[in-house]
Amino acid sequence: MARPKSPHPTELELEILKVLWDEAPLPVRTVRVRLESKAGRTLAHSSVITMLNIMFDKGFLSREKAGKSFLFSPRVQKDQVAGGFVGDLLSRMFDGNPSAMVLNLLESTDLDASELGEIRKLIARKAKERKS
Repeated sequence: MARPKSPHPTELELEILKVLWDEAPLPVRTVRVRLESKAGRTLAHSSVITMLNIMFDKGFLSREKAGKSFLFSPRVQKDQVAGGFVGDLLSRMFDGNPSAMVLNLLESTDLDASELGEIRKLIARKAKERKS
């Protein structure tokens, strides 16, 4: 039985999105070179074309004709993708309880005083926004 399609990008799709979030639009060749430098190994040009076309079909990317090839750009924003992953984690792992998720983050991560201070500021700002 086939695995159900996820609304979230796969690991490789996420790497491609990271390349395109940094700079877009890009041709296939440039995407492949950037992926290879991150992965430290060569990738088949045809495999990268296939992945980009799959991501286009899924709605993650847009493409525009440029001569004989295409230029690819992300159709989804980084915060949109991150929000989807966080929402899924919150729902599946923490039964929708954000306090439990934040507590787990605080207990499982070695945060220094400045990072904790920044988190406090973010929480205070969000609380202030909710009041107004």
